[in-house]
Amino acid sequence: QVQLVESGGGLVQAVGSLTVSCVASGSIFAINVMGWYRQAPGKQREWVATIRSGSSTTYADSVRGRFTISRDNAKNTVYLRMNSLNTEDTAVYYCYADNGYSHWGQGTQVTVSS
Repeated sequence: QVQLVESGGGLVQAVGSLTVSCVASGSIFAINVMGWYRQAPGKQREWVATIRSGSSTTYADSVRGRFTISRDNAKNTVYLRMNSLNTEDTAVYYCYADNGYSHWGQGTQVTVSS
């Protein structure tokens, strides 16, 4: 079993920046993929970014160039640095991890004000 705990969400003004974090614990040795999804009010959950065990990264078109995903293996933590935020980035951000099974965190709210 893998436990994921997100933190760092909050209220930020448009064009501002914010970093959310996700700490993994439990059966983390077999995790090969971690990343972030988000869900805005009234919308489906959408993929944001992924980082693989070799540190390769991929991004959704809507965030590429503005968001950066990274990991600190010593801290079992994945980060999502979000720059140039706009109101359309307002959502609950969920961390996920895959070790053959999908695991999800509880989410952290990010609200961007205009």
